[in-house]
Amino acid sequence: MKSSVNQVAQLVSPTVEALGLQLWGIEHTSQGKYSVLRIFIERETGVTIEDCEQVSRQVSAILDVEDPIAGEYTLEVSSPGTDRLLFTVEQFQQYCGEEVDIRMRSPLDGRRKFKGILQDVVSGIVQIEVDGSSFELPHEEIEKANIVY
Repeated sequence: MKSSVNQVAQLVSPTVEALGLQLWGIEHTSQGKYSVLRIFIERETGVTIEDCEQVSRQVSAILDVEDPIAGEYTLEVSSPGTDRLLFTVEQFQQYCGEEVDIRMRSPLDGRRKFKGILQDVVSGIVQIEVDGSSFELPHEEIEKANIVY
């Protein structure tokens, strides 16, 4: 699924940027035969409903032609919101000092969930403090992470 998300990012990023927006991230989730493709867009001055509609129309046309996602899916376009998901190392760096909720792909020290203060990001390693203990989490092993609002 990750490769299809990367392919979607490559396809839609130029269109999103041409509209004066930033592609914050893409999430593809599926439950049974239903799947949802969420595209998160950002702009310093904020994202409007019109921005989401415009991106949705343009991106939908691209995805219909290129067809990078197998099967049927629902396309959703939104801003990252206050409890924004973090996708890239740069986004993690931007939110150092904030409380984050992180879920790992596989257990680390016997646990998959870490909720604490984002300390630093060095060479792809996300450093987080949880209840007084420090953990080093490899970015590529993070399944999902978001800011705790």
